[in-house]
Amino acid sequence: MAALLSCAGVGKSFGPKLLFENLALTLDPDDRLGIIGPNGSGKSTLLKMMAGSEPVDRGEFFRRKGMRIAYVGQESEFPEGLGAMEAVVEAMADLPGEGYEHEAAARKSLSRAGISDVSVEARSLSGGYKKRLAIAAALTREPHLLLLDEPTNHLDLEGILWLESALLARSFACAVISHDRYFLERVANRMMEVDRAYEQGMLLAAGGYRRFLEEKQAYLEVMRKRERSLTIQVKRELEWLGRGPKARGGKAKHRKDSAGELIERLEDVRTRRRQATAELDFDSAGGRSKELLAAEGLAKSINGVQLFNGLDLILSPKSRLGLVGPNGSGKTTLLRILGGRLEPDCGAIKVKDGLKTVWFDQHRALDEGLSLRQALTPSGGDAVIYRGRSVHVNAWASRFLFRSEQLDLSLSRLSGGERARVLIARLMLQPADLLLLDEPTNDLDIPTLEVLEESLESFPGALVLVTHDRMLLERLCTRILGLDGRGESVFAADYRQWEDQLLQTASGKPQARSNGGKPAPRVQERARKLSYMDQREWEGMEDRILEAEERLESCRKAVEDPAVASDASQLQGRLVELEEAQRQVDALYQRWSELETKLH
Repeated sequence: MAALLSCAGVGKSFGPKLLFENLALTLDPDDRLGIIGPNGSGKSTLLKMMAGSEPVDRGEFFRRKGMRIAYVGQESEFPEGLGAMEAVVEAMADLPGEGYEHEAAARKSLSRAGISDVSVEARSLSGGYKKRLAIAAALTREPHLLLLDEPTNHLDLEGILWLESALLARSFACAVISHDRYFLERVANRMMEVDRAYEQGMLLAAGGYRRFLEEKQAYLEVMRKRERSLTIQVKRELEWLGRGPKARGGKAKHRKDSAGELIERLEDVRTRRRQATAELDFDSAGGRSKELLAAEGLAKSINGVQLFNGLDLILSPKSRLGLVGPNGSGKTTLLRILGGRLEPDCGAIKVKDGLKTVWFDQHRALDEGLSLRQALTPSGGDAVIYRGRSVHVNAWASRFLFRSEQLDLSLSRLSGGERARVLIARLMLQPADLLLLDEPTNDLDIPTLEVLEESLESFPGALVLVTHDRMLLERLCTRILGLDGRGESVFAADYRQWEDQLLQTASGKPQARSNGGKPAPRVQERARKLSYMDQREWEGMEDRILEAEERLESCRKAVEDPAVASDASQLQGRLVELEEAQRQVDALYQRWSELETKLH
């Protein structure tokens, strides 16, 4: 099967900074490429070069003739006055078909994306639904290649699950930049890390994120052995060069040149092996109290909406509680209540005497007028006090991957990831018994995420974590509290258990009861407005939908099976079955909606 896209000898620089040199890459029709790499390594630039919107300095990209490419950038903005339906129809302007056909396709795409009001102004949507709209518009183009730059940013967990299903249910190629390791593990069948630490400027591996980590470890081991071998050779050559002219014998110039090349190669290998990662280590306030915080009967409403009610929880040292739920379900509100920044409507919180609480705010409130030096040393001077000892600001900055020449830069010139590292640096200077973390992973690259994860794991106090990073939730949290934004809350042992519950009780869909999976009975009086045949169809509709969704889930699991993913022909067949199952579910929901309309 011919490749959709390929490139050879591609080079790209921004000013003096070299991003790519002799880059070579091929994308086939069944590829789902996950792209990772440190902030500033050129991932977004690479995606734009794939889309054809960013020129290359050297080399060339080759695209299959007639191929449709859809690109969704990090920020999703829409013109004033543009409705959601118009935004999707506009994306299909160059596709064949009549206007009514485009509108029907747009309506279906918006429904799948969870946007029920098709006339809503796109600019009025929340960040998460703007992202859904942008992705829905791209999917409606039926691209051969879909390019997504940080698509899970702004999406809540339910939105991320929708995106995963959308990508797995369709048979097109895609390339996705993401720091969401869980997302990459589920969606990607190839991984690429962009980093100058690699000889080719990148490392490619087949499989998902976990498989990539194995390949990366093997690569680093090869580099370690190469460094050791070169070190021995360089030592031998330096000993030879240190001898007298007579002892060195003939061909001295050639051997001197060879020794110089060996030294350069060794330095190159050592430089590539030095993978800078932030050094994060949170400081505990100490104390051995068995109970740090106990909450009983907490309830809170905002603007007449009950967020949670009758909520009880206890936090002890080493407690790791993850808060999950849709955007607006009350996660940040609950954090604020636990931190004493907001009063509950009812209920009580009892805390240990002298409890030290540290808060990480997702909105990254930093004084734009400060320099990086001033932000890193809140008390002023050229040093900070960390764990009772003085650390010079240069050394403190280097722990968070800042160079000394950046210290006098204004915070307004820092990227989102750099600002996040500044906030974490300030956080670490505060001894704490309880960490309240509201989206601490936003804008962090994967190496920094992994160091943050290790640091939080070793923190001896308690922490409450709000994050869309499911791998962090899965690896770190010992308990999950799910909020639905309608007053209900549920505890789960881990993230996977909560996700299973979410899939079973998706908002606005028929819900299975705990006794045998039977759907909850409908009020029969409402069905009297229907004809006899419609009433018969109505009464059996929920069972049919549940059966169709079970089949859809079975097809989805079959697609995710590693044995299937490695067999292109088998995978193609499974994807066709998955798409047909999705069509059946959509048709049933459409018919269910029509019957619902007749009842009103």
